[in-house]
Formats: sequence, structure tokens, C-alpha cells
Amino acid sequence: MDDINKRVLLLAIYKKKDDESFMDVVKTMDNSKVFTLKQGKKIFKRVKKKRLFLSESSLTMLGIEKAKEIEQEFKI
Repeated sequence: MDDINKRVLLLAIYKKKDDESFMDVVKTMDNSKVFTLKQGKKIFKRVKKKRLFLSESSLTMLGIEKAKEIEQEFKI
């Protein structure tokens, strides 16, 4: 997972509220000008397609571990 936008999106999904959907997270990233909605949807599709990090409704265990790793990188 080399692309910074993928990493940021995975971290945002990890930090999302329980009542937020994945698309809500993508829209929030668009509103924050991290990337456009179109870019966000493409990034989300690429991450979801691999099925390593996302299940249908949440992060997988591998996704959670990766998101925690990314969180630590951003804290440094």
C-alpha cells in the first residue's frame, strides 16, 4: 500500500464513527479537499477490490493492523 491517498483513506475508515458508511468517509475526505469525490471512489474501489483490508461493512483484522501502523507513522 504505497499510495499516500490509500493510506489516508484506510486511516479515515479506521477512525470513522459507527453510524458512518464507507461512502460517508469518502465524502468527508472530499469536503476536506484531501481528494475529489471521483478520486476517492476510485481509491476506495481499489482498496476494496483487494479484500485484504475491507470486508462488506468494516475493516478486516489485517486492515485494522495496517490502519494502526499508518496511524503511528502519522504521529511521528
